[in-house]
Amino acid sequence: MKTNAEYSRIRKSFSHFSDRLFFLCGVAMLISEIWKQLTLTFMLGHGTYNWWYLPFQLCSIPMYLLLAYPWIRRELARQALLAFLMCYGLMGGIAVFADTSGLQYPLESLTIHSYTWHILLILIGISAGIVYCRGLSAGSRDKFIFSRVLTRAFPFSPFLHSTLIYLACCLIAEILNLSLDRFGTINMFYINPDYKMQQIVFRDLLPFIGNTASIFLYIAACIFGAFLLYLIWRMLYRLLSCR
Repeated sequence: MKTNAEYSRIRKSFSHFSDRLFFLCGVAMLISEIWKQLTLTFMLGHGTYNWWYLPFQLCSIPMYLLLAYPWIRRELARQALLAFLMCYGLMGGIAVFADTSGLQYPLESLTIHSYTWHILLILIGISAGIVYCRGLSAGSRDKFIFSRVLTRAFPFSPFLHSTLIYLACCLIAEILNLSLDRFGTINMFYINPDYKMQQIVFRDLLPFIGNTASIFLYIAACIFGAFLLYLIWRMLYRLLSCR
C-alpha cells in the first residue's frame, strides 16, 4: 500500500505532466489560430480583416485558458479552469457538430483546421475531466487516506466558478460586439443584439419571443448544457470511487 508521501509525489508528477500537455496544446492552438487569421485576412480578405473571425467565441476561450493554466497555482482557480474545459469547452466542441455549416470555409485547409480544432476541444475536455477527477481523488488521499465518503465528494463550487468565467466572457464578447460593430460584421458568442440569433433551435424561436429573449435563453441553455456535463462527470467519478 502506498504511503501519503508516495501519493503526493505521484500527484505532483502527474500535475507537471498535465501542465506541460495543456500548455503545449494551447501553444499549438495559438500558432494555428495565427495562421488562420493571416490566411483569412490576406488570402480570402485581400488584406482586409474580417471581424467575424475575431478569436473570441466559446470555442476560442479554451486556447487562452490552456496558455494560462500552468502558471496558475491557486487550487481553486485551477479547478475552475478545468471545470470550464471539461464542461463549457467540451460542450462547445460537441455542439458544433449539430450544425457543421460554421465549420465550412472556401479553402479546404481552413475547413480541416476548423474540424481539427473542435475535435481537439473534445479531447482536451475529456483530458481536463480526467485531471480534475484525479486531483480530487489525490487530494482526498493526501488528507484522509482512502476515506470513502470524502473520495466520493464532487463539489459544485468549481462549476459555479467556471460559470462566472463563462458569463464574464459573454460580457467581454458583448462589449466587443457593440464596440467593433461599426468596423464590420461581428457576432462574438452569437449574442450581438444587432443580428438575429443564428444558432439552431434558438433561431426558430425568434417569431415567438424575439431576438433579445432568444439571446438570454441561449446563454441559459449553454449554462444548463455545461451543468449536465458536470453532473455526468460527477456520476462517473462516484461510480469509479465506489469500485
